[in-house]
Amino acid sequence: MRCIFVGIEYAGKSTLVNLLTGYYQHRKLRVHVDDHFTIPDSTLSPESRAAYINFPDDVKERMQRMQLQYHVEVIKNYPNTMIAGWHIEELVYSSFYGDDPESTYYPRYHVNAQRGYETQVIEARLPDVVMIHVTASDAAIKERMKTDPHEYQIIKEADIPTLNRLFQEEIDKSLFTQSGRKIVLDTTDKTPTESLDELLLLSEPLITFGELAVRAMDVPGTDYQVRYENGVRKMIPA
Repeated sequence: MRCIFVGIEYAGKSTLVNLLTGYYQHRKLRVHVDDHFTIPDSTLSPESRAAYINFPDDVKERMQRMQLQYHVEVIKNYPNTMIAGWHIEELVYSSFYGDDPESTYYPRYHVNAQRGYETQVIEARLPDVVMIHVTASDAAIKERMKTDPHEYQIIKEADIPTLNRLFQEEIDKSLFTQSGRKIVLDTTDKTPTESLDELLLLSEPLITFGELAVRAMDVPGTDYQVRYENGVRKMIPA
């Protein structure tokens, strides 16, 4: 499944990416993960992140624009892709926080390419692209901000209702939504495992028969090795 996770910070996108990645890897499938669209990129070194926040706005915008376009090809070329944030996050945060001197984001430069990125993916006629709108209640977002704050937090508590509305409006415009390739997952009051189970259930109508077969595999709960004996595939606990 080629997943595009979207939604407000603290909704649980990265947690689900990590859990679904582990789910696929436990079934011996390759996964391509790109959870690095927030500013500063969470996968950079501490030194690079500290430097990144002080880059000029036009440099930040140029770097984001290039990686947004690049990941069109990632989605097209890698099965089991995990993209967190991507194009909708960029639009919401840059338009809302771009003129805020306290924010790491840049002002929008009157570029609205979100539908263009989506068109390129849809024209590839991929059978398993799913946009996952990860949501949580305002109260849950506030609580997560307090209990597990991010080093470079993007959102402000007072802005949560407005940001949730902006995400919803942009997701409603998405071509993935219009083509029925979207699911909504509310993580409020759910454990991470419960959210993963719900994600797998909600996505069933949008996956391939091949993935459905993989999900039906009876795999060991612990680490194992794959062996073939007389042409029969066996999973041997390590």
